[in-house]
Order: sequence, then structure tokens, then C-alpha cells
Amino acid sequence: GCNPLAETGRSKLQNQRAVLNQQILRAVRMRAGAENLLRATTNNKVREQVLLELSFVNSDLQILKEELEGLNISVEVYQNTEETFSIPLVPLGLKETKEVDFTLPLKDFILEHYSEDSSEYEDEIADLMDLRQACRTPSRDEAGIEMLISYFLQLGYVENRFFPPTRHMGVLFTWYDSFTGVPVCQQNLLLEKASILFNIGALYTQIGTRCNRQTQAGLENAVDAFQRAAGVLSYLRETFTHTPSYDMSPAMLNVLVKMMLAQAQECVFEQTGLPGIRNEFFTLVKMTQEVAKVGEVYMLVNTAMNQEPVKENIPYSWSKLAQIKSDHYKALAHYFIATVLCDHELQSGDDEDQQEKALSQLYDYMPEGLMVLTVLKDKVQRKQLGKAHLRKAIVYHEEALRVCSLCKKLRNIDVLQEVLTAAHKRSLLKYAQQETEDDFLSLIQAPDILPKTEYKIETIAPQFSKVKVKDFFHRLGPLTVFSAKQRWTAPRTIHIHHEEGELGFGLKGGSPVQIYCLDPVCSAASMGLKEGDYIVSVGGVDCKWLGVNEVLEKLRNVGEQPIEIEVISCQDTAASMHSKSATYSVGMQKTYSLICLAMEEDKIDQTKKAPLKLPFLSWGTKNRQKAASTLCLPSAVAGSSQIKKKLSPFTLLNTESSLY
Repeated sequence: GCNPLAETGRSKLQNQRAVLNQQILRAVRMRAGAENLLRATTNNKVREQVLLELSFVNSDLQILKEELEGLNISVEVYQNTEETFSIPLVPLGLKETKEVDFTLPLKDFILEHYSEDSSEYEDEIADLMDLRQACRTPSRDEAGIEMLISYFLQLGYVENRFFPPTRHMGVLFTWYDSFTGVPVCQQNLLLEKASILFNIGALYTQIGTRCNRQTQAGLENAVDAFQRAAGVLSYLRETFTHTPSYDMSPAMLNVLVKMMLAQAQECVFEQTGLPGIRNEFFTLVKMTQEVAKVGEVYMLVNTAMNQEPVKENIPYSWSKLAQIKSDHYKALAHYFIATVLCDHELQSGDDEDQQEKALSQLYDYMPEGLMVLTVLKDKVQRKQLGKAHLRKAIVYHEEALRVCSLCKKLRNIDVLQEVLTAAHKRSLLKYAQQETEDDFLSLIQAPDILPKTEYKIETIAPQFSKVKVKDFFHRLGPLTVFSAKQRWTAPRTIHIHHEEGELGFGLKGGSPVQIYCLDPVCSAASMGLKEGDYIVSVGGVDCKWLGVNEVLEKLRNVGEQPIEIEVISCQDTAASMHSKSATYSVGMQKTYSLICLAMEEDKIDQTKKAPLKLPFLSWGTKNRQKAASTLCLPSAVAGSSQIKKKLSPFTLLNTESSLY
């Protein structure tokens, strides 16, 4: 990872994000305590003081939320350092986390579950913790992506090795919401895996915004990065459906995927126009449809951002920027087609049929009384339709500038103001160049332009298989056998004596090998060897990874001398799963996971059928005492009422205390 003390613009932003997260945590704790006191007290004077304190705390939280939004729209830091005249792209900030100490829980589990000397695995545990620490400050390049993916894959090994389904390991993971700053604490490794996936997607967006958009290679890399970011976020949405923080809820991830694909489409348009846009009929028609496509996808992004429940948590400036880009690129589409109509009269040598076909594909309908071929041939109608498009372009430009002026964060982005102003002036100049005598007669309304692109933008699924990772705890043995789900007896030492050159048993299987066809009267059987036992060492040498031939070779090499082997027996376990997995999100009793649970409980109440299907996260009042280890922060939940109330997901989303 990068040096966390490096004074780069990006590291400063992440440090500010970490500080804000701590301030939000303190404010949420204070609010939770005040709400609990308000419920508990009946003294009117105390209630007045508490209400006053609550109003101050809520004001502080609103200010902190606005500061966090300011960090999310600090797009200049992430752009390429080369001078550019392009509208900035929006990256995602990395989720912040607290340090986690794996040492004691993993060492205890190795000793208890695997019956091995845990001190021999201190280096492996240290490597895991070092890798996690490095993942908090990844470099903004392919090496950073590879490191995050390697940790994500390593977590798969760790989950199988050390996290049994029957109990918690006592490792508490804390991750802060990227948009609200509210922490989520959980003993479930799935939170860690989901958060790392989010950061992989976020890092791809930062790589995309850093690309030099003044070169063909830079734009190609930007398109690829945004498509990969969308792919990772889409994979996160489909794989971890009940994530406990709003930034990783399916609704929010759906919006983020749309936004990344829109930015990729924007880069495709810039790529098309990079060599320069020739003032030629068919070139301008093509550019008109390409830029109309960009305007359309940003309009869909803006619509998605203004839907519940995303609307309350998405940065306001992001929504406004999507609206501005939609208006800006729609204006460019009308400007391009106006240029086609005003500057290119049909000449005798032109292909009339091709021009008619190209122009007709731009419109779903033509204004009343106009025909495409007539417009091409009639100079007056051509000018009138061209001016109508220019008027519509100017309206869109003015709307983009108005929305930009109303958003404080966007007003401070100089290059955005410059691009919007220059495009507006260009359309005004073009309109002024046209004859104005017949303006009062022109009542034509410019029709909408049909968007079309030759470059299909799709998500690129994450390719984890390209990153080769070696299991840190490889020495514990093959994962198919030596996992947290399976239990064995402690290793037993068996002294084997060759009886007339025979061992008294055969071997089968892969690694590790199993005892097969055991002679019940042989000396090994009398010493406790059983059919199906696994051999883990021969003569003090570990052989968990050895095959049948290699183990037989070791046994034959000792000749007539007795030899010691260590074996283990697999125990059948009918482990009962926890019916509930408690999650506590500080000061946010109504997290997304609760909404999912409410939906799940509604289904159960209706069907009254077989046992509850385990969601990713669930919550129950009867489990609050049992899950005390995960509730490291105070709760503002009212006293444990025994009355079960049906919770509507919409009620949960609309309550004032759901976030701030």
C-alpha cells in the first residue's frame, strides 16, 4: 500500500474522511444517549434540557454530513494533473475501517481446532494483518487493485479455515459508511469481504478519473476502468444482498453502477471527438446521436438518484452534477444538428437518399407540416428547423448554468463553469449568425433527438482468477479436509511394526491419505488405528500434503524398524446454526439489514412454514443480550418490549432517526 503519512491530495482527503467519521461517531453516541434519557425520564425540566441538547447534536450531525459530502465532491484532487478542458468525472471515496487484531482468536483456534502449536503460525498471522493494513491505503493503479483482490481472496481461505458456522470468532470488524460516515460493527467476515469489494470498485473509479482524457490511450483506459468499477459493484450487489450499510445496499449500488456506466459513455463520446469534429454532414449526424446518448444516460442516473431510499443519502451535488451533464450534452446534440441544417445545404453532387436516411434516423417524429426530404431541399425550412434546434440548445445550456449556480459545491469547480459557459456562448454566437428577419414567423418546436451509440457500454465482471494467491495457512493442510466446518480427534501416535513385510492396512485418497482395508488383528489396529483415519505425519515429518505413493515410500524406507505415525479421526458433527446473527450500526437501529429482515418476517408470518431461512444479517429482541459482544457502542433502542410489531420497510426508511 501507499505510505499513509504521504502528503498527497488523495491521502489528505482520506485522512479528513477518517477524522469526520470519528466526529460523526461521537455525535451519534451523544444523540443515542440523549434519546435513551428522553425515553427514561419523566421530569419535565430534564426533558427540556435533553431536547435542547438533541437539537444541538442534530445540527452538528447535519454540518458533519455536509462536510462529508464536500469530500465526496472534491473531484479536482482525483483528476489528471494535465491541463484539461473537460467536465470532471466523479470518483468514489474508499471506505474507512478500524484496525483488527487477528492474533489471539486465530492462535486459540489453531490450538483448539487443529491441535497444533499456534506459536508456529505467528508469521502467517502477521502477514495477514500486514496485508489488511496495506489495503487501507492502496496505490491508485493496477498494483493497488491486485493487492485488494489478493486480500479478498485470502479472506476466502481465512473464512474456511477459521470461521465455523456454529459460532463467532470474537473478531469485530468496523467499517464506516462512505456517504453517511456512520460505523457498522459486526463479527461476520462477510462485512469485511463486502467492504473490500466496495473499495476495489472505488479504486477503479479513482483510476478512471486519473486517466489523461486528452489522449486516445487515456480515454480507453478510463472507459475500461469505469466498466470494471461497474462490474465489481454489480457483483457486490448480487453476491451480498443484505449488507448492513446504506452505501452497499442494492438500491445504492444500482445507482452507482448506472453512474459509472454513464461516465464510461461520456468518455466514449470524448474518444469519438478527440481527433476533432469535422464540419461534415454525416460526421455531425453521428456525433449528434452519440452525445444525445450521453445526455440520456445521465438523465436516467439523475432520476435514479432522486428515488427513495437513495435520495436521502446520495450527495446532493452528485445529483445536481448528473442533471447538469444531462442538460449540457442534450444541448450539444441540438447544437450539432443545428450546425448540420444551417451550414450544409444540399448540393447537386450530394447523395440525397443517404442524407435523407441519416436525418430521418435522428427523429422519432417531424414537426407538423415538415418532411425530411423537403427540409433538406428547402433552404427556408432548413434554416427555421436549425434555429429551432439552436433555441432548444440555448434553453438547455441556460438550465445547466442555473442548476450549477444553485449548488455551492459545484460553483467552486472552475473548469465546470468554464466548459458550460463556453458551450453556451458558442450556441448564442451560432444563433446570432443566422438571419433574424423571419423570427416572428417561426413557430417550429425542435423535435427530440433519438440517442444512438456504436459503442455498447457494459459492465466487466471482476476476474479474480487472474490474481494468484497462496493460502497463508497452507501448512494446516488441504482445505477440503482441514477446514473450520469439520472436526477431528486430537492427533494420536501409532507405532507400526512390519509383520512379515506387511503393514496390515492399505492407503487411499489424495492428500492427506486415509487408512483403507485395515486388518483388525494387526498390531496397528490393536494400538488404536481405525478404518478411515487420516495420516498427518510419518516419523515426525508432516505429510498432510503427500499422496498415497509418497506416504508408502516413507513407510517402506524404514525397513524392519518400527515407525511412529500420527493419525486423526473425523468426527461427525450435527452442528446447529445460530438462528440469529446480531448486527449493531451505531445510532442507526433501522439499517438496511433491518428492512430486509422486516420483509423476511412478513413472509414468515404469512406462510407459517418451515424454519427461518438465514439472511446475511438478522436481528431479534430476544438475542440482544446474547449478542452483547457485538454491541460495543450504546444503543438508542427503547426498552425490550415483548410485543412483536410488524415493521414496514417504508416506515423504517421514512423515520427521522433512520440516519440523521
